[in-house]
Amino acid sequence: MAQTLDLDALVAFAHELADAARRETLPRFRSALAVDNKLAADFDPVTDADREAERAIRALIERRYPEHGILGEEHGERLPNAQLRWVLDPIDGTRSFICGAPTWTTLIALERGPEPILGVIDQPHVEERWIGAGERAWLHRRASVRAITTSGCERLADARVSTTDPRAVGYFDAAEEAAFARLARACKLARFSMDAYAYALLAMGQLDLVVESGLKHYDYAALAPVVRGAGGVITDWRGESFDADAGGHTVAAATPQLHAEALAMLGR
Repeated sequence: MAQTLDLDALVAFAHELADAARRETLPRFRSALAVDNKLAADFDPVTDADREAERAIRALIERRYPEHGILGEEHGERLPNAQLRWVLDPIDGTRSFICGAPTWTTLIALERGPEPILGVIDQPHVEERWIGAGERAWLHRRASVRAITTSGCERLADARVSTTDPRAVGYFDAAEEAAFARLARACKLARFSMDAYAYALLAMGQLDLVVESGLKHYDYAALAPVVRGAGGVITDWRGESFDADAGGHTVAAATPQLHAEALAMLGR
């Protein structure tokens, strides 16, 4: 029998987790912070802000919900067979973080089986926090809270599109770079280098389409509940289910019509 969840209580707890991460990331942002590289042949930066923020989140989960699993970018996996699992990216956009650009976010997701049922995209520096759960999504900005919806854009010709990096240097391969270039030329406007922040902007109607490749599980788990809760669509490049079993290809769109046109242009 499926476990009955108190989703409101879990959302309140997710706020606690995001607050704990903020206490670690904000004092280190725009500071003289040491940066380590996790790769020998490329550049995948990590800082104490990443490590300590995840450590703080994990400690709270283990204390409150010791039966829950955890998958984090910096500190690995705990209880991999648990029915409920938290998926953590303490700083999505570490490159932005170390450059002082306020487009990095903390990503927190809760999955039941392979399905993400709660997602948090938190940008501490500008005090914006997007949450998606069930069929709802809302934005907490300082003292205000409001429900959010996507733009309603239905045509590529009217769309504002984003990806983190349009070049075939880290996320896209050469064929994907060419496919995205075709798509971007068909859109009204393209903006880059926003990582998960772009999905939050899509959910609140400021962007219409986000297309990416090469994402890891902790990069994308929190995105689907926010995008779907705001009325958007998110799948892989083939239009297939976007959950824990998906790969790192994402197409997030404001409407089903725009999503279908984007998939056709990508040609997968």
